[in-house]
Amino acid sequence: MISGETVPGKIEAKSLVDAVTERLEAAIIAGELTSGERVREQVLAAEYGISRGPLREAIRRLEGRRLLERIANKGVRVVDLSPRRLDELLKVREALEGMACRLAAERITPDEVAKLRELLTEHGSSSEVQSGEGYYQQSGDFDFHFRIAKASDNEFLISMITGDLYDLLRVYRYKSSTMTGRATRALEEHHAILDALDAGDPDRAEAAMRVHISNARIHAGLAMAKAQQDEDAAD
Repeated sequence: MISGETVPGKIEAKSLVDAVTERLEAAIIAGELTSGERVREQVLAAEYGISRGPLREAIRRLEGRRLLERIANKGVRVVDLSPRRLDELLKVREALEGMACRLAAERITPDEVAKLRELLTEHGSSSEVQSGEGYYQQSGDFDFHFRIAKASDNEFLISMITGDLYDLLRVYRYKSSTMTGRATRALEEHHAILDALDAGDPDRAEAAMRVHISNARIHAGLAMAKAQQDEDAAD
């Protein structure tokens, strides 16, 4: 499943804090909780059907992952995804993931390539991608970029790409993927990257990844500008 759907309704205990964290994360990435919006504990606890204790622990976790930020005298808010932060973050991402893709082209195994092809086939069968509505990937091993970072076999790159930057990048990537026409093009770009990895061509692999992320930066900026126009029109 790679849709942007969030978990509906009230949450039942599994590890309750884990479940609440996942629900909040999904709400942030999908835009249910918007950039800069204040997190109101009482409202969310009632909506999720839980006490405020597990909710507070989930909030602390997401603060640590930079999806939420605590502002003095203003409480906890969703991270502010400004155009400047977008540009800065995606420029860093382009450099880091380009390097990771170059290393992966030298080190990736045929089995890893085959599994990535299976992953892209699964992504391409998604109704959201086929309709052009969006291209949203689950985290971790369901994420094409995550898998390539791991294939670089460079612990520092892996830490930077899949650690502090990862959750913010997923927010931006979701916004980019929902622009008209972007989902299909993004999947094509993923296939171009994978073809370069399969060929063991570091130059081509790095270039393909940089083009992909540069395009994502453009579309994410357009998505943010459109969201701001819609918000201004509604006022």
